[in-house]
Amino acid sequence: MSIDLTLSTPATIDARRWPDVAQVPDGPFSKVSGAIADRLFRRAAARLPIRVVYPDGTVIGAADPTLPTMVVHRPEVMARRVGRYGLIGFGESYMAGDWSSTDIAGLLTEFGKRLTELIPPVLQRFRPLAVVRQPRSQHNSRKQARRNIAEHYDLSNALFAEFLDETMTYSSALFDTRPADESALAEAQRRKIDRLLDTAGVGLGSKVLEIGTGWGELCIRAAARGARVHSITLSSEQQRLARQRVTQAGLADRVEIELCDYRDVDGSYDAVLSVEMIEAVGYRFWPMYFQTLDRLVAPGGRVAIQAITMPHDRMLASRNTYTWIQKYIFPGGLLPSTEAIIGATESNTRLRTVDVVSLRQDYAETLRIWRERFVQRRDAVADLGFDEVFHRMWELYLAYSEAGFRSGYLDVYQWTFAPTGRRQWNS
Repeated sequence: MSIDLTLSTPATIDARRWPDVAQVPDGPFSKVSGAIADRLFRRAAARLPIRVVYPDGTVIGAADPTLPTMVVHRPEVMARRVGRYGLIGFGESYMAGDWSSTDIAGLLTEFGKRLTELIPPVLQRFRPLAVVRQPRSQHNSRKQARRNIAEHYDLSNALFAEFLDETMTYSSALFDTRPADESALAEAQRRKIDRLLDTAGVGLGSKVLEIGTGWGELCIRAAARGARVHSITLSSEQQRLARQRVTQAGLADRVEIELCDYRDVDGSYDAVLSVEMIEAVGYRFWPMYFQTLDRLVAPGGRVAIQAITMPHDRMLASRNTYTWIQKYIFPGGLLPSTEAIIGATESNTRLRTVDVVSLRQDYAETLRIWRERFVQRRDAVADLGFDEVFHRMWELYLAYSEAGFRSGYLDVYQWTFAPTGRRQWNS
């Protein structure tokens, strides 16, 4: 396999749009921390089944050329970014073209499998001093939550249409076979939605609340069963397209899609559904989120969510940390752990688990298909006004997410609750 060692960097980086990508850390501290980061990175890479190739011909790692290969085009610049800003710097280094890979998802999967082992224990003690703290401006108050959601979901409906399937569903599918075929994605998304509707008991005459509309596929499938659906979103772009799709399906008389914060909803519903929305709620607001679900579900009803999770110890360690994903992809977000979900429901609500199933491998396949489509449609994305730095950013985001599920670092569950317990808090 031939490796392209030419400098891989966008022709221009718009410093107004990407100030921290355009600016390389400088000064004595950046040089020293960069040198330390370089030594640690090379040490870590040598222990993994990957190859790292440098411009001077140095190759670190296994000799097998078929293994995932990372090509470092600007070693000192990458090291300074990582030394100064950790994983944020690593991501910004990819956005700037300081490094590339022949198999970015495979490379990040190997890093993900050994994530907790790559930094020596003696240095892990200093983690609280080195990480970047999450800005308070991203905390999900009602006003800020709408800004945070808009920053991602209001980018462009046309952008999402380039890599999503015809259902415009932006969450894990549920495949009947793996590895998944791209042509099976739309049906797998419908299968995922139908399973969630089934576990929530949605049928003729059901009164349904959906928290987080997406682009309307769940609304359509629930209404087609004869349910009446109240769906809420904070994305004006999603609301607009979801309403169009519901109308085109001839179901507008059964579906209301409202621009509304989940905390402001009133009423009583037979089924309360929320697909991959808890990740945007924020650590401080998880108890309120579940209390709201508990308040809105009728006696005898069901709450069904789809939630991405991370290990509990990593969640606790990173809950106040500012990450690359928060800075560039999902401001204000944090993945919960299964322990956090159980703790929040059992301590604060009547909600008790009645069904739970993992879709981890399905999400890895879903993300692979999205990433491959996104890369194939590079020119179409550029025609929408998104530059090369944005393209690298989103390719890294999709690959990073895929790697998280393939490595087992991340999981995703369809989780169904019934209001059968007793609250442990005073309402």
